[in-house]
Amino acid sequence: MSTPLTHPDRLLPADSGVRRIARSLLELVQDLPIISPHGHVDAAVIEQNTPFPDPAALLVSPDHYVTRLIHADGVPMDQLHASETENSREVWRRFVEAWPLFEGTASGYWLRTQFEQVFKLGADLSVMSADASYDAISAKLVEPDFRPRQLFKDFNIEVLATTDDPLDNLASHKALTEDPTFNGRVLPTFRPDAYLNIAHPTWASNVERLIETAADGGTGYAGYMAALENRRRYFVEHGAVSADHGVRTPATLKLDDAEAEALFEKARAGNATVADRDAFEAHMMYQMARMSVEDGLVMTIHPGSYRNHHGPTFEQFGADTGHDIPFAINYTEAIRPLLQDFGTAKDFHLVLFTLDETVFSRELAPLAGFYPSVYLGAPWWFLDAPDAMLRFRSAVTETAGFSRSSGFIDDTRAFCSIPARHDASRRIEASFLARLVAEHRISEDRAHELILDVVDGSPRRVFKL
Repeated sequence: MSTPLTHPDRLLPADSGVRRIARSLLELVQDLPIISPHGHVDAAVIEQNTPFPDPAALLVSPDHYVTRLIHADGVPMDQLHASETENSREVWRRFVEAWPLFEGTASGYWLRTQFEQVFKLGADLSVMSADASYDAISAKLVEPDFRPRQLFKDFNIEVLATTDDPLDNLASHKALTEDPTFNGRVLPTFRPDAYLNIAHPTWASNVERLIETAADGGTGYAGYMAALENRRRYFVEHGAVSADHGVRTPATLKLDDAEAEALFEKARAGNATVADRDAFEAHMMYQMARMSVEDGLVMTIHPGSYRNHHGPTFEQFGADTGHDIPFAINYTEAIRPLLQDFGTAKDFHLVLFTLDETVFSRELAPLAGFYPSVYLGAPWWFLDAPDAMLRFRSAVTETAGFSRSSGFIDDTRAFCSIPARHDASRRIEASFLARLVAEHRISEDRAHELILDVVDGSPRRVFKL
């Protein structure tokens, strides 16, 4: 008997007639290769074919989707971090005790899919079977065929983009490219946040290293800009197709060189105000767009998260530990300075993401429906869940159609969840298109063409693959 997550109709419409149409659409894309143009898997793990760690260190401790909800139920964060093999089993038990909390969540869906389809667990998690499930997954993790390279092939991944520091030497990417036994593409992504945001705790030292390493003898603001351009060029030479920006807001600002240099030197001296910080980052987002027009890197913007909302947790456990909280943003005014100069630039691709879904129909779809450069980033982070993905499609399609979206972005550190996330997205796209067919708004033949483009054509086109 099928469980909900092995059922062939999972996430498809409840109405039998619409579900029939959705099935036919899903069949067209279900086995297509995975294109993952933005994520956080470490290239070295694939290059070195590193065995995965124990179950808790793989599936619980590094996943802030998981730890945040268990912490909200009263479990101290230090009981959810498998820093040593000895406490891994205990962390796993804590997780299994909390497993009922994940019913109805996107995390629960992805995890259950992994347990059933990747790890082949025969039954759902329970407190009584916590040790048995831990042992079953542990046994799977030491199998020779359960290494990253084999899973890359088994998951049918064609392209996987990583997220990388501008000064990374990209040695693992180069090694994979030159390895005749590896057939996939693992592409670096230029992520300069820590070099653009004055508020970053290591901004000053990062900038010093950047100028010393890549400015070709230049100094000051001019050397800083030259170094960024040089490192972007290095990334392009090593296969990068995009530059990603995790900014607080999507603000952009065009300053003249003298104004920008004054802010830069003020920041290096430690005298920058909050207003200075915001102005400089907004100016650098404008400059990043200028550089993308010149070097061809797709520019993606991920704004709207209040990072490290709980100070004590950040101080003890660091960033990306579950307490980044979305807030409302403004795109229309904030992005206008950038679009005035580059919105119609030839071959410039700008992919806009949001955690504030109120801007989907109000701002993002109208922007993408006019500017040739603008594409709609897929629902991200708190929004990459089935119902939120349906809301996204409903909100943007009537204004921007299907051609202005990026295709699915899994944005994950959890390598084993990649196929589950892409499968969920394909089912949601099939469900949405099936409703349009059932309502006689598009033909079924046209829906077949659209789902192929949404799943496969869009990410290739938008990310220049």
